[in-house]
Formats: sequence, structure tokens, C-alpha cells
Amino acid sequence: MHTKLDACLDTVNQVLLGKEAQVRLALTCLLARGHLLIEDLPGMGKTTLSHALAKVLGLSFQRIQFTSDLLPGDILGTSVFDKDSGQFLFHPGPIFAELVLADEINRATPKSQSALLEAMEEGQVTIEGATRPLPDPFFVIATQNPISQSGTFALPESQLDRFLMRLSLGYPARAAEKALLLGEPRRSVLPTLDAVLNHVELAKLQAEVPKVRVSDALVDYVLRLVEATRSQPQFAWGLSPRASLALLAAARAWALLAERDYVIPEDVQAVLPSVAGHRLRDQADPAGHGGGALVQWLLREVPAL
Repeated sequence: MHTKLDACLDTVNQVLLGKEAQVRLALTCLLARGHLLIEDLPGMGKTTLSHALAKVLGLSFQRIQFTSDLLPGDILGTSVFDKDSGQFLFHPGPIFAELVLADEINRATPKSQSALLEAMEEGQVTIEGATRPLPDPFFVIATQNPISQSGTFALPESQLDRFLMRLSLGYPARAAEKALLLGEPRRSVLPTLDAVLNHVELAKLQAEVPKVRVSDALVDYVLRLVEATRSQPQFAWGLSPRASLALLAAARAWALLAERDYVIPEDVQAVLPSVAGHRLRDQADPAGHGGGALVQWLLREVPAL
């Protein structure tokens, strides 16, 4: 099974060049049954990464372009009267895919953004009084541009907390960009990709993540990290119990990708920036984006042993 995981990583890395660490984090997020927020400039490969993951994992894929006029029904679906049967028939929306790309999520109104809350937390949606289960697996990748904020609606902390991880792809290295310029367009490569894992294999891998062993000392390290965010004056607020559970789940999935059945402090340190960065704010600027610097402080000042 680990051979297939390596094959998944290799295949996606052939499409998204020079982003091995980010691809590994994205797969870690999926294995941990979380959801992913990608903050980056346009044209960095966010859509390509999402589509490539869907292809190699054999998942159905839907892309939702979030705009100011998007309505919750456009995401969830709606009932339409059928004159032949004389009944209202439900037409499912794009949320009923296994991998959903919520593109430029902060360009939709809070009402439309909130349509994702129940889906991401419970794996179900309630429409017209009826609760409908979503596919399993269900993975949301949302994107937003951190620079252009005109006409956008910032995600509230309650919704940011629904994302297990946040990451940025960043500019490619010179060698990777040269290969990109000389090679065929990445979008033309996507249709040629074959599924490496099937649904049964992916479900087994996701079920293995909670079984990865953690020692008391490792849990104490996680608790020290969390407690530091709650007690040190530079933090506007501390990490919640949901965040500490997310950190441990991500560390377990990272260890599984490394072919280990136990977690070490380096696993926690590898995923901490992506898990905690969007959940933390600097006391001096609680509306800003100081999470990255605060995470670096944690890594530097909180001992692993």
C-alpha cells in the first residue's frame, strides 16, 4: 500500500513541478480526513493540484467558482417540480462530489460560504428539511487570493477552523519553472493520468491513520505547544481542542506517509505551520496574518523533550 502512496506522490509531482512538500501536505490532509485551504496568487497551480489529486485517487471532481452572486442552492442543489411525475425531484449540486474545489471562496457572501459548514464538519447537508449524506471520502480544497481583497468577504474564524490545513504553493524554483516552460502544458497532462488508488484502498489508509501510535511524551509535547498559545501574551487567542486534535491527526497521517506506525516530534513540527498558522493571530494585530511568525516562535521556544 505504501508503494501506491509513493506512486500517487510521484504522479502528482510530475504534474505540479517542484512542489513536493506541498503535495505531501495535501495528501496528508486527505488521509487525516481534513479539508485544505490554499492561499496563493492566481496561476500558481492550485486548480492543477486539486484536479491531479482527484485523478490519481480515483475521486469524482467538481469545481465551484465562488462569486458574489453565488447562492447556497447553487452549491447544495435544489428541488425542481417534474410535471410528468407531479412531484418535486431533488437535483444535487456540485457539493456531492468526492473532491470539491471551492475556488476563490472569499468572493462569495457569508451566506453562501456558510453552506459549506455542515458539509465540512458533518459530511452531510440539510436541504429543505431533509438531511442528505455526502460521498465518502469527501474532501474540500478551497482557494483564496491573499493579496486582492477588493470585493471579498473574509472567512470568519469559525470557518477557518473547519480547515485542517492551510498552505501556500509559492513561486516554483528556477529549474522547475524552466521544465514547465519547455514541457507540454500541465492541463494537457491531467487527462492522461490514471487512478493509482481505488476507493477501498483509500478508505483502508484513512482508517489506518488513527491507529498510528503516539506516546505519552509525544502527547505532552503537543499539549505544551497548545498551552503556550493560551498563556503567552503575544497570542490573541489560543488553539482550541479541535486544533490540538487536528495537529495530532495530521502528525499521524504524516508518519503514515513516512511508512512509520508511530509519531515522532519531527512529524508534529512538519505539520504544525499548516495546521496552526491560520488559527493563530498576534495580539498586536488580531485582524492580521501573524500566524506564521507565531508558529516559528512555537517551534523555536517550546522544547520537544
